[in-house]
Amino acid sequence: MIETLTLAKVRQHFPRPQVEDVSSEITQQMIRLSGHIRPGMSVAITAGSRGINNIALILQTIVKTLRIMGAEPFIVSAMGSHGGGTVSGQKSILHNLVITPERIGAPLKITSDAVEIDTTPSGHILYIDSEAMKADGILLVNRIKPHTALGDNMASGLLKMLTVGLGKVPGAMQVHRLGASGIYQAIMEMAQMALKKLPVLGGLAIVENGYMETAKVELFLPEEMDEGERKLLKLASSLLLCLPLQELDLLIVEEMGKNYSGTGMDTHVIGRWKIQGFLEPDSPKIKRIVVLRLSNASEGNVNGIGLADFTTLKLIQSIDWNATLTNIRTTGFWLRGFCPPFLESDREAITWALESLQMPQGTPLSAARIRNTLHLEELWLSAQVLKAASHCEQIGPFKPLRFNQEGELVPEE
Repeated sequence: MIETLTLAKVRQHFPRPQVEDVSSEITQQMIRLSGHIRPGMSVAITAGSRGINNIALILQTIVKTLRIMGAEPFIVSAMGSHGGGTVSGQKSILHNLVITPERIGAPLKITSDAVEIDTTPSGHILYIDSEAMKADGILLVNRIKPHTALGDNMASGLLKMLTVGLGKVPGAMQVHRLGASGIYQAIMEMAQMALKKLPVLGGLAIVENGYMETAKVELFLPEEMDEGERKLLKLASSLLLCLPLQELDLLIVEEMGKNYSGTGMDTHVIGRWKIQGFLEPDSPKIKRIVVLRLSNASEGNVNGIGLADFTTLKLIQSIDWNATLTNIRTTGFWLRGFCPPFLESDREAITWALESLQMPQGTPLSAARIRNTLHLEELWLSAQVLKAASHCEQIGPFKPLRFNQEGELVPEE
């Protein structure tokens, strides 16, 4: 059946707002902090583990602007349990994102230690990165986007970074143990406490369009963050790229990883939550998902592998189980860590997925191939899908999948 599967390269067209001069726009936004900065005050700037376009430029501009205002800025890691929760793991992630002292122009103060601040009325402990706690001020910097486990409730953004990211392993583990239904209220309660008890100067919110370009940057003062995030979450949701059809027999994902989504593959794109006690989304409905490899930037963390139906031996051999299990244990979403069947090669993995569909011979197959769940502007579709896709432009001929002698899928340009 794999021999008869042919796909054509297509380009999707989506709204594409973007900031023309990111550095200039951030400098303008930072003016709002001018009355809150004292000469010589130390400011901790958060850096997370997500792959955010222009993040090095954004942090560099913030550092430069704060220095002009008279502050002494430095970078802290705000990534919860990512990087295995270790200093070396966090440093490695930041290095892969080109967040280095040389590039940013400020020191990185990375720690795995968290300080206990207080307990909320509901019994949630507020933790904070020990280096950030030493600062005179804290400036949050993060992208606003739908969360992979919180549905439409809240963003993966400033307030989550304040409570979960800066909370290190204990903060992240505490929140995620509440399950998807309890995370939202816990984060909101802890965020309100943090904004009252910590020297939070504000938060720079970033929205990206579906092409990973900076669509908007906006600085919120502490009292503006909740409402501001909700506003930008609506914008971010409207700009997300998605698959061109709501039902598929087969989806081939060339690469998964933490640099594409916290769950390796974006749950909003593939239509799978895999959270115990939660119904799966109504759409998209994908019968079989095959993921072929893990990105180097994921540092061996394969959280989300349980979202796939088949994978490859090379992906399994690239897993750092310590980093993966630390992340999964922290989130509490164990089903996302269950390992699917893995085959010797890409060709075998795809073949097994096709055979498992048990489709009668000659039945048209709706199939798609994507590089990852973040970059969806260009992808490959079967004729069955292309006929029903309204916003797709075919830019290449239908061709069969090509494999090298080892059975690995040959990259398509």
